Amino acid sequence: MKINIIGKKYWYFLFSLIVIIPGIISLALFGLNMSVEFTGGSNLTFAFPSNVSSSQVKQISGIFTQNKIKLQGITTAGNQVLIKSQPVDEEHDLLITKEIKNSLGNFQQQSYETIGPTIGAETLQNAIYALIVASILIVLYITWSFRSVPKPTSSLRFGVCAIIALIHDVLVLLGLFSIFGHFFGVEVDSLFVTAVLTVIGFSVHDTIVVFDRIRENLKRVGGDNFSEVVNDSILQTLDRSLNTSLTVILVLIALLIFGGESIRWFVVALLIGVTSGTYSSIFNASPLLVVWQDLIQKRKKK
Repeated sequence: MKINIIGKKYWYFLFSLIVIIPGIISLALFGLNMSVEFTGGSNLTFAFPSNVSSSQVKQISGIFTQNKIKLQGITTAGNQVLIKSQPVDEEHDLLITKEIKNSLGNFQQQSYETIGPTIGAETLQNAIYALIVASILIVLYITWSFRSVPKPTSSLRFGVCAIIALIHDVLVLLGLFSIFGHFFGVEVDSLFVTAVLTVIGFSVHDTIVVFDRIRENLKRVGGDNFSEVVNDSILQTLDRSLNTSLTVILVLIALLIFGGESIRWFVVALLIGVTSGTYSSIFNASPLLVVWQDLIQKRKKK
């Protein structure tokens, strides 16, 4: 029995909206929890001999306040205290470290990182430029590569539908990380930008595989029944798409388990992006071609 994916296309679109809309609302209300790489500031990590209590956290916070250093966030993880503040120079870092030792006893400063606000703003601007340029190049490349696609469709439609699927994946990723940032304190850093760019590439790669099969089938059987050609093309590439994505997901799960804290959220971002990219290439990008074609045919009939 042949699966009719195109016949249920609006259900797939509805599912995508259900996933995306909460993220968009979160982005509008809370935005993304940017790391100091983008906002400028200091990250300090202190490790104590035993687990840190809430009273010790209050004492540390008070020391920063006494030194007129504004805290942007302070969290604990077992015996570690993770501090995010406005920029702290080396002199103030030594002073704060000495005062904390006097109040709470001996501890070890595991990390100290300071980035100026100007550098942070420049990094954010470059990240946005990278995403925009990558999207434009993808549209141009797909439009050129599919220039020989036979009627009733056109190469431009392939490029636009691929970008819509790409935007879907980026919105899913940004929305979920906005929610994670607000409720769990997850920060967006340069690794997250790397994950977004990787997801863009993966999403488009998976979409092109399906589009290429649609093009070949259109050349072979014609476009009299465009929706059936698209549905058959999806089914013909379904095993390949799922197997490719599954191998990547299994590797990412292994990294999530054994990779350590430093890359955990980077791996989570890739897992979300790969899963969303596989879904959008099968259930969003190709069905959008059919919707576009149906609208054009209705206009011609009128």
